[in-house]
Amino acid sequence: MDDAARLRVEAAELLLTAYETKKPVDPLVGLYPGLTLDDSYAIQQLQIERRLAAGRTLKGHKVGLTSAAMQRQLGVDQPDYGQLLDDMFFLEHLPVPAGTYLQPRIEPEVAFVLKRPLAGPGVTVAEAVAAVDFVLPALEIIDSRIRDWKIGLLDTIADNASSGGVVLGSTPVGVGDVDLRLSGCVLHRNAEIVGTGAGGAVLGSPLSSLVWLANTVGARGVVLEAGHVILPGSITASVAVAPGDTFTAAFAGIGSVTARFAKEETR
Repeated sequence: MDDAARLRVEAAELLLTAYETKKPVDPLVGLYPGLTLDDSYAIQQLQIERRLAAGRTLKGHKVGLTSAAMQRQLGVDQPDYGQLLDDMFFLEHLPVPAGTYLQPRIEPEVAFVLKRPLAGPGVTVAEAVAAVDFVLPALEIIDSRIRDWKIGLLDTIADNASSGGVVLGSTPVGVGDVDLRLSGCVLHRNAEIVGTGAGGAVLGSPLSSLVWLANTVGARGVVLEAGHVILPGSITASVAVAPGDTFTAAFAGIGSVTARFAKEETR
């Protein structure tokens, strides 16, 4: 095993341990000087392969850092992507267990559900529209295994794009029945407004994010599969989550979705 491969395996093990112990680690860029974009995606993939081998299944992908608000919040200048596994999905009427995450935040998104595969590179907006079965209101739970969210692009990519969980709403809408660019969103935490925005904040349109994802993963030999859920990116800046919080995101023309977080368990 050469030095680059050894670095990737070691970093992947470090993040997997952080998942298991719920103890964050220092930024990878400090621990591994010279870390590259390819290293970070390889570290992500090593962790996904370990979890798939343990019985998890791939259910979709997410795009992160697509809005100016999120890029400013985390100090980056380009999107990234991560992978969604079956154990990341929660029903909106059941509380997300306390202790599931280290330092969770929440983001409102419009989720795409595909009816046919999308294989890039070279995917166009027209092909992306034709591949979408319907959209759903969604709340993404993001989390970081990096201490105090002190992340840059390479750290968050290696950490599966800071993926945590997904709560999907139950109001499917045809992609042609709503202008995703103009669909406004209001995010409430415990009945207080904590964020507003519109779909155009996501690379100009959530569909542009879907195209970016299909072409970016396609260049790495990955196909977006029929039935998979695609999260295109947050409409607002992320909001910190505390035990016992309830969040609701309402999207014009699409519907609403609610995520409930359990209170801290008592011993």
